[in-house]
Amino acid sequence: MKKTLFAAALMGATATTAFAAPEAYVLDASHSQVIFSYNHLGFSTTYGMFSGFEGEVMFDQENPENSSVSVSMPVMSMFTGWEQREEHFMSADFFEATEGEMISFTSTGIEVTGENTANITGDLTINGVTKSVVLDAKLNQTGQHPMAGKPWAGFDATTTLLRSDYNVGKFAPFVSDEVAVTISIEAMKAE
Repeated sequence: MKKTLFAAALMGATATTAFAAPEAYVLDASHSQVIFSYNHLGFSTTYGMFSGFEGEVMFDQENPENSSVSVSMPVMSMFTGWEQREEHFMSADFFEATEGEMISFTSTGIEVTGENTANITGDLTINGVTKSVVLDAKLNQTGQHPMAGKPWAGFDATTTLLRSDYNVGKFAPFVSDEVAVTISIEAMKAE
């Protein structure tokens, strides 16, 4: 029962409504972001953010393991608070990014681990490299959005990536290879 309730909430459905087939939920790009941080030469922790999400969640309440998540965001949406750093990240030293280049995540499995937690496994593509990652996800809240008047869901997730896995490992290990990632997502029921 907990597995079904959590999965329903995670994907934006209410626990009291049964669905025979997956239903679509779309990400609210204005309230979804990825925050990343890394150690800079042992002196500080440096932060950045990606935004501009596009994506869809398909949810099957009766068989939550059949649910799926597919999202993408522009590499050039990165914001670090310092323009020269962003320009360096977009250079050949790191992403060598061009307009329209995307970071994408497509789930390959969802394992409910508790009343409001789950592991979401999926393929993360950055800089043309695809690796399997596991997101440690936590349900924040589900219910009617007070302004939109439709079912809504929000959750946070964390993971740790190695920059070198995605060919953006310049200056490692002095600038840490490990990057801590925090994701906060809101999704609304599709029209």
